[in-house]
Amino acid sequence: MKRNVKLSPSVLSADFTKLGEEIKKVEPLSDYIHLDVMDGHFVPNITYGLIIGEAIKRVTKVPVDTHLMIENPEMFVDDFCEISEIVSVHYESTRHLNRLINRIKDHDRKAFVAINPHTIVELIKDVIMDIDGVLVMSVNPGFGGQKFIPNTINKIRTLDEMRKELGLTFEIEVDGGINEETFKSVIKAGVDIIVTGNYAFSAEDPIDVLRRIKEFNPD
Repeated sequence: MKRNVKLSPSVLSADFTKLGEEIKKVEPLSDYIHLDVMDGHFVPNITYGLIIGEAIKRVTKVPVDTHLMIENPEMFVDDFCEISEIVSVHYESTRHLNRLINRIKDHDRKAFVAINPHTIVELIKDVIMDIDGVLVMSVNPGFGGQKFIPNTINKIRTLDEMRKELGLTFEIEVDGGINEETFKSVIKAGVDIIVTGNYAFSAEDPIDVLRRIKEFNPD
């Protein structure tokens, strides 16, 4: 049965000289706008912060999906909850993951846990009952345009099997290296939300790219 896969285009790959226009290009088929927040410590790059998220909120009604790739996310999570529908924090970035998940949920926001390519799914089993989703990194976080890591497919399948066995409804999101071939593989594996950066924003017709993902039937 064809599933309704959600799309979360990442503005990391947008042209920031005309960010509003870039968002409008993908808006019609976007379920979220993905905000990659990097601090130059947790990952080897610095991107942008709350001010860009607030600007996005002013130009679109599409909900914001914030991915915090930062050390000490406890310092900023409340602010990003103010502008986001989803807030993802990394398993690897905090010593008190359960507490942070609860803080996000206290804001009535969806709490996702992000895991790096080297992090095995089993490490988040103790919080799996409490979260709204898992963001699986399919590249090493820090830069756009990287090549998809094949083992990501196995991680998505494991998460899909885990939620079925436990009767849970958390969503599986994937971020990194999405292109014409990899989007088909992740959908077949059981993903619910696809983050796409270069694949959409570098396309001559971003809506055509997003439509191909939306209309793909794995059966």
